[in-house]
Amino acid sequence: MKLIPIKVESYSGDKSKEYPLSFYWMNVKYEIKEIADRWYQAQRTPESPIADYFKVRTESKSIFIIKHELISGQWFLISPDEALMSFSFN
Repeated sequence: MKLIPIKVESYSGDKSKEYPLSFYWMNVKYEIKEIADRWYQAQRTPESPIADYFKVRTESKSIFIIKHELISGQWFLISPDEALMSFSFN
């Protein structure tokens, strides 16, 4: 899985409820219209730190998977090609 570091604007009233509102990728701002799914990676290994994942749909109807590593606070975009092959909206 290829992780692309991104800048995210998020709601962060409570760390456990933090979620992305928009993100920047390749100098373009993507406004998130819908969080279609969210899941938690609890097992902590050096290769896979504890993280939240978000399956989002943007204003332009594009679908992305975003990872938020909870210990470091870093946000990543999962390579769009890989994400589209693995996930789809019903």
